[in-house]
Amino acid sequence: LFLSSVGALAFDVEYARWLEEHNRQINELRAAVNSHAGDTELRTVIDNVIAHYDDIFRLKGTAAKADVFHILSGMWKTPAERCFMWIGGFRSSELLKLLVNQLEPLTEQQLVGIYNLQQSSQQAEDALSQGMEALQQSLAETLASGSPGPSGSSGNVANYMGQMAMAMGKLGTLEGFLRQADNLRQQTLQQMHRILTTRQSARALLAINDYFSRLRALSSLWLARPRE
Repeated sequence: LFLSSVGALAFDVEYARWLEEHNRQINELRAAVNSHAGDTELRTVIDNVIAHYDDIFRLKGTAAKADVFHILSGMWKTPAERCFMWIGGFRSSELLKLLVNQLEPLTEQQLVGIYNLQQSSQQAEDALSQGMEALQQSLAETLASGSPGPSGSSGNVANYMGQMAMAMGKLGTLEGFLRQADNLRQQTLQQMHRILTTRQSARALLAINDYFSRLRALSSLWLARPRE
């Protein structure tokens, strides 16, 4: 338990640092867009933002080894963000839906590319969701299958230990689900960047940031609301 809480605490500190640096990079990107910086300069800033996203996926992977429940539950996020979470993060398909309206005009080819990316993301999400549901059901069945009997009997203790060992083995696969979900998020960001022009990529990254900033602001307003 101590190791888990240290892992969770260390991750929360790292995430706060990550978010601070992310905000600094976004401000730099916004300034570059507003000042009509050249494509080369803009591309450098965009590459930095995308590389920084890779950092959070790596940090989450490390933290999940110490405490996968902390990452999956989203306790490191604000309450409003947690409300929209899916397997420890955002749904790529939902994010792409939000972006299409923000990025017009898109060429026919770009629209097809984004649509295909959204469809493949949705399919991968559905498959992972089904896997998670199957795992939860299997885990519930394992925990419910204990045979009642005299609590002190050695056979009952052995049965209990075997049952828990099986349940622990199943819980071990949670980390794999989180890793696959984060891989999907990472690939979606990279694919999106390939489909869009440099200027559109910049606008997309700003739109994604603004969406999550508003969710965080909504959380603050909700927590600070007057209560009768």
